[in-house]
Amino acid sequence: MADRRRRGRAAAGDRTWRGSALLAVGGALGFGGLTLLVDWDAGTLTPARALLWVTLAAAVLTMLLPARVTAGPGWLAVRGPLRRRTVCTDSLVYVGRYGDVSAHLVLRDTWGSRLEFDPGVLHANPLLWHELDTGVRRSLERGTLRRGAEVLTRLGHEIDDVNARAVLAASGLV
Repeated sequence: MADRRRRGRAAAGDRTWRGSALLAVGGALGFGGLTLLVDWDAGTLTPARALLWVTLAAAVLTMLLPARVTAGPGWLAVRGPLRRRTVCTDSLVYVGRYGDVSAHLVLRDTWGSRLEFDPGVLHANPLLWHELDTGVRRSLERGTLRRGAEVLTRLGHEIDDVNARAVLAASGLV
């Protein structure tokens, strides 16, 4: 926290999280409302069954709610519905990318902290990518990052390609 104030930069956050969270809340409310309505229409709704449907709707919300990714100078945090995980990007030791359709990025630092998140968040948020990339460069300079630098290099090329296509499309050149 003091490090963030000292460098004068605020934390970067996921700009798409709010929309995804609203979609998750809408899905959970829709599920809960429809189940209560169907049970009430059938004449079988009791307080115990209503509690069951509300509990299941809360479980649906927990499953659908996306993790919130934030980053600042030297750190990246992923906050899920149950806990928050943080890694020090200045001292990463491992970076891995798993999966194709539902890919996730795994980061591990020298302190033993580990987190996973969707790399699509970095595609949609250039400030998050910048904070991570800056930390990775420091890790490489310090010699702590021994495995996975090529994963972030490929991811950086993907992000640059997507952004270049967006700029060309917005300018009417594509």
